[in-house]
Amino acid sequence: MGADFSIRKANLSDSQALTDLCMKSKQSNGYDDDFMRQCADELRIQPAWIEKDDFWLAETAQGSLVGCIRLSASEDGNGELETCFVDPDWHGKGIGRTLFDHLLARATALELVLVGVDSDPAAETFYARMGFRTIGRVASGSIAGRTLPRMEMVLENKASGASKMTAETGV
Repeated sequence: MGADFSIRKANLSDSQALTDLCMKSKQSNGYDDDFMRQCADELRIQPAWIEKDDFWLAETAQGSLVGCIRLSASEDGNGELETCFVDPDWHGKGIGRTLFDHLLARATALELVLVGVDSDPAAETFYARMGFRTIGRVASGSIAGRTLPRMEMVLENKASGASKMTAETGV
């Protein structure tokens, strides 16, 4: 982890700052104000997400939020990367990779076999670099008629002695 930021579990008191971060990051993809209004409810951080899911944030030594990531897990061994945003002023500084590595460590601890994500089209390349594979498209939860890349990462079964996580490539 870089010396410029640290990772910690999100608290309920972080909700508004996390929502602001998600909105700022999403809009940095070139979306206009009308688009952002349509996405606002879906991007608003819910208390249940912080209480129920594994939700972490990256923050500077001064306490500024610069990134966040959220993993939900089901009893069937599958997980979902639900929220992943980095402050645009912090792109390219290792925030996303560090948060993602934290998510993978948690997925391993939970013995998940698969992590999925409905990606923003602008984030598809990032998720592919992290090891996800696009498997199709799904309807947007905010914008009628819009579809998003559906991506998955299959995690090798640690019970079989494997310790490496890979995309579903057969390798």
